[in-house]
Amino acid sequence: MKRVRVYVSGVVQGVGFRYFTKKVAKEIGVKGYVMNLSDGRVLVVAEGEEEQIEKLISALKVGPKSAIVKNVEVIEEEYKGEFENFEVRY
Repeated sequence: MKRVRVYVSGVVQGVGFRYFTKKVAKEIGVKGYVMNLSDGRVLVVAEGEEEQIEKLISALKVGPKSAIVKNVEVIEEEYKGEFENFEVRY
């Protein structure tokens, strides 16, 4: 199992990015959360099997149609198994 912290930058707030991320995460079975940051980036913390995490990262690099993803920074963390589902945090 794997855990990642992902920072997505570009035009990623106010374009449905969090809900896009939640939909994709639920479809592939990843657990964790997504939230907007005050600096304009979106933060995703996700846990799952390596293949699931790679699929999520690939989707984050594209984003929803209305988003313009400029950079995706992925930081691997120690797996904790702390999430029961995937949610949008505020």
